[in-house]
Amino acid sequence: MRWRLFKDRAATVLLWTFMALAILILLGIIAFLTERGWKALSWEFLTQPPTDSMTKGGIATPIVGTLQLVAVSMAFAFPVGVATAIYLVEYARETAFTQALRLAVRCLAGVPSVVYGLFGLSLFVISLKFGPCLLSAGLTLGCLALPLIVGASEAALTAVPQDYRDASFALGATRWQTIRRVVFPAAFPSILTGVILSVGRVAGETAPIIFTGAAFYAPRYATSLFMEVMALPYHVYILATAGTRISETRSIQYGTVLVLLMLVLGVTLVGVIWRARIRMRALR
Repeated sequence: MRWRLFKDRAATVLLWTFMALAILILLGIIAFLTERGWKALSWEFLTQPPTDSMTKGGIATPIVGTLQLVAVSMAFAFPVGVATAIYLVEYARETAFTQALRLAVRCLAGVPSVVYGLFGLSLFVISLKFGPCLLSAGLTLGCLALPLIVGASEAALTAVPQDYRDASFALGATRWQTIRRVVFPAAFPSILTGVILSVGRVAGETAPIIFTGAAFYAPRYATSLFMEVMALPYHVYILATAGTRISETRSIQYGTVLVLLMLVLGVTLVGVIWRARIRMRALR
């Protein structure tokens, strides 16, 4: 009895230690970026475009470009990913094809982002002749986010109790009515979790957009899907590797990274609050 109690307490201490270590690492990263980048933050930094070979000015165009890329990628990945998950869970039979499809989705989630960039270059930029633009980069990032959304949506739909479906069928509802009005609303908060994780990954990717539509410098916001855009991750890469006055742009680099981190955390927070409200409505 004492040995079992000792193992339980030891496991509890170990898990708490790992959790505290993860929190400390996260806080250390935030403190590191804040200490080096807070001096660059100002209203002008957030609302003005880069100037003087990007060694001065602000990051307004990269911020807007990042939001545009996220919007285009999610507009593609969300409906396609959810529809794929609905097919796998609600319609597909357990055959060799569906098993291979699930395996392919899981494997795609681990493919390096640079591979997606080369894929987007070959398909969207060259084959479909979109050229380097917001649409090509957004669709490439959508392909990158697709496996995450499919996996999260499939798990969420599978977690909905079968009794919900049986009760809906017993009342005379069709399969599509059951999915649309019973299954999907019950699974949506968990699906939203996958979307939030996808947004965080999409907003921070650099390799895919280098090949497909990220501009070294764009003085104006993209007003068309076929215009190139600046993006915060690529802007950080340019500041850190290009030019000879790296020391002069060091605070801008860390300020840009800090803004990117706050942007991702802000979008995640909005998603978490939205998900919590949806769950509260479902419980009422």
